[in-house]
Amino acid sequence: MINVLLAEDQAMVREALAALLGLEADIRVVAQVARGDEVVDAVRAGGVDVALLDIEMPGQDGLAAAADLRRAVPGCRIVILTTFGRPGYLRRAMELGADAFLVKDAPAAQLADAIRRVLRGERVIDPTLAATALSVGADPLTDRERGVLRAAADGSTVSEIAARLHLSEGTVRNHLSSSIGKTHARNRADAVRIAHGNGWL
Repeated sequence: MINVLLAEDQAMVREALAALLGLEADIRVVAQVARGDEVVDAVRAGGVDVALLDIEMPGQDGLAAAADLRRAVPGCRIVILTTFGRPGYLRRAMELGADAFLVKDAPAAQLADAIRRVLRGERVIDPTLAATALSVGADPLTDRERGVLRAAADGSTVSEIAARLHLSEGTVRNHLSSSIGKTHARNRADAVRIAHGNGWL
């Protein structure tokens, strides 16, 4: 029997996934959480073989939860499930040690198959998303540029961003300018949109 954890903040989606996986003779959902920062403790408590993690969760996103889980319980397999098939998410998930990356609209049989395959040591990636990730290329932004763009996403001024991130205004302007150039954007709002759309933020 394969013991599975479901980490998904939307109760209806989580319950539907649990019901679908419960129809599989060899898969049992032994734990469910609605927050990313509850994943590691739930895996430790439940004897979990495979953790299914949504990307967008409160407390901690699924990618950060995957990184923590890989460090804390290296034997647990990690499957990232997302509504957003963004190439940057796929790259980051694989870099963090995820074993599979699937979009939520995949058939239930494909998810069950992925669970079995990662337990055998295979990597499973949605083929359409893999092709898109290859065509988009790697994330061109540095960690600092990503941080500045995230801070700019709400329309904050340069001085507000500088104060929040403890940087000089000139440094913030330089990072914004560099981000705009690297994303081939028209302005910083466009750079935020492009970076977010590719899963780089």
